[in-house]
Amino acid sequence: MNGGFDGVRRMASRWKWLACVWLVAWFVLHAGAGVASVLPDELKEAISQAGIPREAVGIVVEPLDGGEPVVSLNAESAFHTASTMKVVTTYAALELLGPSKVWKTGAYTAGVLENGVLNGDLYIRGSGDPSFSQTELWQFVRKIQDSGIREIRGDVILDRSVFGVRDYDAAAFDEAPLKPYNAGPNGLLLNEKKVNVRFVPDVARDTVMVFMEPRMERITIVPPVAGSSECGNWQGGMTVHFDDRVAYFEGEYPLSCGEKVWAIHPYQMSDLRYFESVFARLWRESGGVFSGRFAEGSVPADARLIAEWVSPELGVIVNAVNKYSNNVMARQLLLSLGEAVYGQGVTEKEGAQVIRGWLAEKGIAAGELTIENGSGLSREEKIAPATMADILGAAYRSPVMPELMASLPLVGRDGTMSKRLRDDEIAGKAHVKTGAIRDVRAIAGYVLAKSGRRYLVVCLVNHPEAGRAREMLNHLLRWTYANG
Repeated sequence: MNGGFDGVRRMASRWKWLACVWLVAWFVLHAGAGVASVLPDELKEAISQAGIPREAVGIVVEPLDGGEPVVSLNAESAFHTASTMKVVTTYAALELLGPSKVWKTGAYTAGVLENGVLNGDLYIRGSGDPSFSQTELWQFVRKIQDSGIREIRGDVILDRSVFGVRDYDAAAFDEAPLKPYNAGPNGLLLNEKKVNVRFVPDVARDTVMVFMEPRMERITIVPPVAGSSECGNWQGGMTVHFDDRVAYFEGEYPLSCGEKVWAIHPYQMSDLRYFESVFARLWRESGGVFSGRFAEGSVPADARLIAEWVSPELGVIVNAVNKYSNNVMARQLLLSLGEAVYGQGVTEKEGAQVIRGWLAEKGIAAGELTIENGSGLSREEKIAPATMADILGAAYRSPVMPELMASLPLVGRDGTMSKRLRDDEIAGKAHVKTGAIRDVRAIAGYVLAKSGRRYLVVCLVNHPEAGRAREMLNHLLRWTYANG
């Protein structure tokens, strides 16, 4: 393993003990203890103008070259994190798995290959790759065919056992299962199980054509009818049913919209069928022949590896996770952390246990920390601002600091911060992870102040009016830059 992960398996039991010790220590130190609030008048006013009670806001601003926090408010209270939890997950992954960690997707067979014909089954085994895309699958198909296989006279068996085969409710978080961010983890995840649906109106024929990317095998598309209304909320005019055989867009699509693309999560389609429909299409487009079926299964012990796809390194993958707040990729990382210690069939709880043990080893007491899936897309995940500050401080002193900091959105320049503070003096001088779900707004990251000193900044807002906190959060970043 990379990044000092060689001994992690042996430490699993010790971590459990240390986590318990630190949990007790945290409650002894903090239960019922009042923590001094350090809040400049300017920031008090910013919170007041947002119309959010002060007890609903947790802040820490602290110099990274030593010294007490220059801002502290409710620092020891547990707050929902939204996507700032990804800072914890990606930092743990970078340190424990190592920036050079890669995931391998393998093609195997125990059959006989003769004159381009495979007499037997083809097995495809995933390892939990967070980033496996249609483009990479196409290259993988070419590798399989380069091994000499042109026709498969057997079945294609998908081995997703690394994370186990589980039921997943895409509607559980916010009852919006079509949203791509609600896709679940998968040992053989492809394209984050997303489909980009393109609607192309034909005004002359008063019809709407529908195209999908990726192109899928044996999926019947039923387009919406053409409408004459204003464009407006065009997605709201359709009901989508997308299962293993049919993509049905019931309702109207206004011709006035022109061409539009809707990224959806086909939650009614099984993971098996999603992979099958894309693989089969690419296999045939690449000149291959196949008439068998797809099924779940395990790679036999006597199967031989015939082709392999290797993912980008983790140091690259964390950029997509943090800059664009990719939830399903963060879930994959949490499970990969668990799998590295506990083996295949791992659960999110085991991934969370690995992180707790790792924090205990660092001396970071995090008794209040709750990790459900590692992405922040959760009503359960919580952390205290002081704990997040400790984690950011440890990360800054870590060998993986360059990879982690570079993965955080650059204020006013890219990722989820590309449109915020772009014309402000702080633009380009802070790396900040954002978080936003209902009743939660959050930031966590680093600011290079005007003075040349660098600060860590954490602010978590939990309140029904949290959506009004955006300007207050921006003000906190500006204040840190100007006064640090």
